[in-house]
Order: sequence, then structure tokens, then C-alpha cells
Amino acid sequence: TDSNTDAELLRFDVTSHFILRLAYCKSEELKRWFLQQELDFFKFRFNNLTIDQKQEFLLANSLDYKPISDEEKSSILSDLMAAGGRNAATMDTQEFFKVPFTEVFDLIQRRRVFLSRGYAFVPRDDLVSIVITHYRTQLSHALAMTSRALPHLEEDNRLLPMLSGLSKRYLGEDYGTKKNNAGQVTADMIDMLSRQSFPLCMQQLHQACRRDHHLRHGGRQQYGLFLKGIGLSLEEAMKFWKTEFMKMMDGDKFDKNYSYNIRHNYGKEGKRADYTPYSCNKIIMSNAPGTGDNHGCPFRHTDVDLLAQKLRLANIGKDHVEKAISFVKGGHYQLACKSYFEATHPPLPDGEDISINHPNQYFDESRRVLSGEKKEGPRLSQPPRTPASKSTQPSQNTPQSQSSNPTQTQGAPSSQLSELGEMEDDDDLLASMDS
Repeated sequence: TDSNTDAELLRFDVTSHFILRLAYCKSEELKRWFLQQELDFFKFRFNNLTIDQKQEFLLANSLDYKPISDEEKSSILSDLMAAGGRNAATMDTQEFFKVPFTEVFDLIQRRRVFLSRGYAFVPRDDLVSIVITHYRTQLSHALAMTSRALPHLEEDNRLLPMLSGLSKRYLGEDYGTKKNNAGQVTADMIDMLSRQSFPLCMQQLHQACRRDHHLRHGGRQQYGLFLKGIGLSLEEAMKFWKTEFMKMMDGDKFDKNYSYNIRHNYGKEGKRADYTPYSCNKIIMSNAPGTGDNHGCPFRHTDVDLLAQKLRLANIGKDHVEKAISFVKGGHYQLACKSYFEATHPPLPDGEDISINHPNQYFDESRRVLSGEKKEGPRLSQPPRTPASKSTQPSQNTPQSQSSNPTQTQGAPSSQLSELGEMEDDDDLLASMDS
């Protein structure tokens, strides 16, 4: 859009960017994630500018890069062609910029530029790499400055409720209890469905449950709410968990230690809240698994070499494994999951694409693709649901939403909530809640 004629849109764009700076400067991991998204977004927008608009942008930001002269270009023409793999037909119209090599490490890594005496000769098509280097430096510095100023800003109660949990917020479908499919999935179907349609994170939990006949609290929460979201009723959930856990314990111990938590997740105990399954963002950004845990995101929390081995053992093709690992190394864990989806499902129809933001969305898309159904268009009559609009409303004196912690109790101190989330078994958890 033209900032000269759309001042209001420009104001929204700038304001939203600085709100996100405040929300994503709280840890090094959040800073790295936000920086990568901003760089990708900037590259997309810059490449959509015309040549004149790009030049106007450079001048406005004091980036005085000018193309080399025709004489200099002619003197090194063969080197320029060899470095970029270009042919003579395109060289007449291609402009090159002479910049210090330290500004284009990414192009040097990919061998796309000619180097001579400390300078890189960058074609106009790759000009964005120069600009991104400056943007990365400026934004990294700005995030560090914002991080230092944040304690003072959080004293303003106008900002704190908005910033709290913004980096973990999920605005898509909440995948709570589905009235149209509740009871359609039974405990006997889970093995089959896990092989066909579970995302890798839920396959990992299911396999661990079958192998160990037990899951620790983090795994039970993540997997149990996922199963609830795909349509497993409370009765079938009790059957599934009890059948598996009783291979390691008697029924009395299961009823005492675990059945209450299962009923609690379905809104039948405690404050009777209808807890919703975890989104990808929540799984990736919070409660990282420790030793003996099986929850979390395999693309985020598994060593890269071990992850590649797991993918190969799952009979994923070499190209898809390399693609997924490339996304993981770049911090794009949901794109890696999408690559896994593409490797384990029939090709999507032309013009159709998916983006994975929720394990239950992965499951729904898988069932749709395997059944051959057409993808529905967006439901414009139903805007995205924010945490404030979910069925589990917080009390008026508590700014936290249920989606930030499924074991959260109203008015509990944050230190106490942290301890609750680390409990091993539900009897310990419930005893602490009672106290």
C-alpha cells in the first residue's frame, strides 16, 4: 500500500510492530523468533516494491548505494557472470552494487556474488540482502533496548494486560468439545488413527503411552486434551487411559491418582471449566520437556540428528526429511510439521494449501484429505475467537485466560502455578491445589 495515501493503515502497521516488540523482547528465544519473522516479512514486502520505490526507500533510510559504472562492470563482466551463473543476454540490463563483503554473508555462503579486494558485487535482484543486514542490526539493538526498558513500561496497567501472554496467544479455532463428533472416536480406534492422522507430537505421546503404560503429567495433559478435541468422549477416555495404565498398576491406584484429572479436563470436576487442546504455539513456547517427559514439539525439542533419524525410520523420503530439517534449523517448526504432513499424505489438489497451527487442525485436515473431501472456504461469519471469548472465562479480578495454563486455579499466585505444572502425579497436584 502507498504510505502517502494510506496514513491510517501505516499508523496501524507501525503501532502493531511496536506492540509486538514489547511482547517479544522478554527472552532471547522470543527475540530470535520475532527477529526471524520480521526479517522474512520485510523481505517479502521489499521484493514487492518497484525499482523506483526501492531506490526511494534506500534514500529515505540513508542507504546510499549506487550501481557501479558501465566501465567497471565491463572490466569484470566474466567474473560477474561466473559468480552468479548468469548468461550474457541478461547482463546488459542487470545493475550491480559494490558493497563491503561483511554486509552480504548470506549471499557469500550461497556463492551468489563476485568477491574482489574485500568488496562484493551484488546484483539488484539481491539488493534486499544488503538492506536486511542493516535491518537485522537495528532491530536486534532495538529489542535489547526495549528489554531493558520493559520493567518500567510494565508498571503501566494499560499495557500489562495486553502484553501478558501475547507471545503465546492463539486466535484460531479452540477445538473444544465438538458436539457434532463427540463419541464418534472410540478407544479402540486410537491406534489406527494415530498411524494415519496424528501429528508427530501426538504420535510420540501415543507410542510412549503404549510402550511405558504411563505418561507424566505434561504428556497426559497435552495428549488427553488432544484426544478430547478429536471427539473422544469422557467414557471412552476413561476406558483408554485405564486399560493402558492398569498394565502397570491396579484399578484402585488408577482411580485414586488419575481418574479425577481426566474428569477435570472434561469439565466434570473442580470449577467445571471446559478445557481446550493445546495449540502449536503453546506447545512450542511453554513447558519444555525434561528427562523422562514425552510432551512438547518434536521439531522444537528434539536434537536435530535424532529428529532426522526418527523421520527416516518413519519412511519419510529423503527430500522431505531434508526439507523438514532445514525448516527446523531456521526455527520454522510449524513449517517442518507441514512438510511432515505433505510427506505422509496424498498430494493436495492444485491451488490448495494448508498451514499447521494446531495439532487438532492437523488431525482434521488429515481426515479430510484421506477421505477426498474438498477444502471449505473461510467462514466469514465467524471471526477468530480470542482467549476472552472462550467458554472458560476468567474471573473479573484475574487478567489471565484459561488457555495460558490448563491447570490454573482462579487467583493462584504465579509461583504456585509454576509448581503445580511440575507435579508428577495428579494426587500430588490435587493435594497442592487443595492446600
